[in-house]
Amino acid sequence: MPKSFNPNDIYARKAKKEGFLARSAFKLEFILEKFPIIKNGDKVLDAGASPGSWLQVVSSIIGKNGLAVGIDLNPIEFNALNIKNIQCDILKDECIEKIKDFAPFDSIISDLAPKTSGIKIKDQALSEELAEKVLELANIYLKKHGSVIIKIFQGAEMQEIIRKMRSGYKNVHTYKPPASRERSFETYLIGINKVD
Repeated sequence: MPKSFNPNDIYARKAKKEGFLARSAFKLEFILEKFPIIKNGDKVLDAGASPGSWLQVVSSIIGKNGLAVGIDLNPIEFNALNIKNIQCDILKDECIEKIKDFAPFDSIISDLAPKTSGIKIKDQALSEELAEKVLELANIYLKKHGSVIIKIFQGAEMQEIIRKMRSGYKNVHTYKPPASRERSFETYLIGINKVD
């Protein structure tokens, strides 16, 4: 049973009951309820997709005419006809090459997080590096008017990343969904309507 299934965790219990691979599915559901950026027939890139709970949510929205590409260092457990999974390191050029074949995307979503060390400043810096990489991918592979969702650990560079997003998207929001744990210092940056 995945570590995320804590019997005392309401969203973990709900995930198990509803057949989701992880409680994080509800984070994406809350985000999309507030910012409905994914629609039927869309092509979506999910960065940091393992075990596949975000792909489960996306697959049901995009339908048979859509495609979601999941990438992660770890194996992705969810498979469906409208899902393509790639096991690779987003920080490596060869991973970017594999993504290129499926671009451009209507949305790029990321629940990427570093392996935490417990050293807050270090973990924030690693999270910021991943967020920057997702933003870089969006600059290259996201369609004009497309949208991006990026998880980040709140830290010193977060405002700089938000500033960069504001120059590339018509609307930029920060949002911590109710399904995020209270003690977590994660938040999500949502860039809507890419300018070019």
